[in-house]
Amino acid sequence: MTSLSLVLLILLAVCVIIWLQREKFWRKRWETVAKSIGLRARDADQLPEQAMRVRNDLQETRRQSEQRRIFESLLDEISQGLVLVEPDLRIRYANRPLAKLLNRAEIRPGRSLIEEVRDHQITDLVQESLQEKRHTTRRIQMLSSEASTNLSGRHFLIEAAPLGAEVGEGAWLMIQDVTEAAMTEQIRKDFVANASHELRTPLTLIGGYIEMLQDGGTPLTPAAMKRSLDVMEKHTKRIARIIEDMLAISRLEDTATPINCEPFNVRASAQDAADHLAPMLEGRDVKIEFDFPENGGRIMGDRFYWDQIFTNLLENSIKENTRPGLVIRVSGQWEKDQCVLKVSDNGIGIPAHDLPFVFKRFYRGNKHHSSASQVKGTGLGLSIVKRAVEGHGGTIELTSTPGVETTFTMRVPVPCECD
Repeated sequence: MTSLSLVLLILLAVCVIIWLQREKFWRKRWETVAKSIGLRARDADQLPEQAMRVRNDLQETRRQSEQRRIFESLLDEISQGLVLVEPDLRIRYANRPLAKLLNRAEIRPGRSLIEEVRDHQITDLVQESLQEKRHTTRRIQMLSSEASTNLSGRHFLIEAAPLGAEVGEGAWLMIQDVTEAAMTEQIRKDFVANASHELRTPLTLIGGYIEMLQDGGTPLTPAAMKRSLDVMEKHTKRIARIIEDMLAISRLEDTATPINCEPFNVRASAQDAADHLAPMLEGRDVKIEFDFPENGGRIMGDRFYWDQIFTNLLENSIKENTRPGLVIRVSGQWEKDQCVLKVSDNGIGIPAHDLPFVFKRFYRGNKHHSSASQVKGTGLGLSIVKRAVEGHGGTIELTSTPGVETTFTMRVPVPCECD
């Protein structure tokens, strides 16, 4: 045996002795600990193994706790409210969005579902799902609620289903606020009915005059013939305007169709719009004033759409205000990086409850008028205005104090940032 082999053998023997001594040391330590807590010697032999199991259990508990925390964090990020309930409809868990949907500070586990949601339509759906053991979906409208929650009239989509066997008895409930979608759908239905009426009326009149002219029974005088043709022309233009509005909003919402940006005189555009509406002002006490820089002010934009913007805003003021003494003021102010354009009037104003919806497609906020039937329109005019301004990289705001002043304020970047 070489000297090197002998050295290695000695080192190996030393390592074994050290390991045995260390094992003996820790064994004595375990025996001391076991004796101090009243364990027998044979139990002490199992103590390291038990300690390992406890450690593993603690690690598994921490892992599950971390997974639960992550899962609950994800549930707090969704927009829907989620609830888990016991078979007796007591709440096991509720995510934070539910409290926000119901305008509550918090939803407390352990309380009954009806105490927290305060609407029997929801609890009835959960009970139905539990009894029939199936997934159930329903759209409801809050019919009544506490005044502090302001939920009356809001629309909710609710789903409920029994929990799986691996989770335990009870059910899950998901609540989603669909008020805006419901209002949009109702507005769309109103528009279809309104547009059908607006198209049917002139078509019926035109058809009647055509039938009269084709009849040939009684010859018409030149004056009667001219009057008939004038009526048909008027209603033909009415139909064309409705179609033009529909096409305009369609083009503006088509992102593939760019807006042409060229320099133009803003005051000239506003003046042309006023001149176009001059026939509406005949015999009425209405004044349109302009306040622009001497050169009229220039911006980069699509003149076609700005003509529509001013026409729709001026026409809206004229139609909505039938009382004498109406003053409409159109102004423009150029700042460092933006142009601020305003169209204001001293008319009857717009009620606060209509303000959030006036720019929505098909919305006709004329229910506050005593002569609402006299206010004609497709409900697309202000929607066209908003989309056209935004297409130029700008914003539009509406403020109104009924009986005092209504102002549309448009802010457009200089130079223009057209879509």
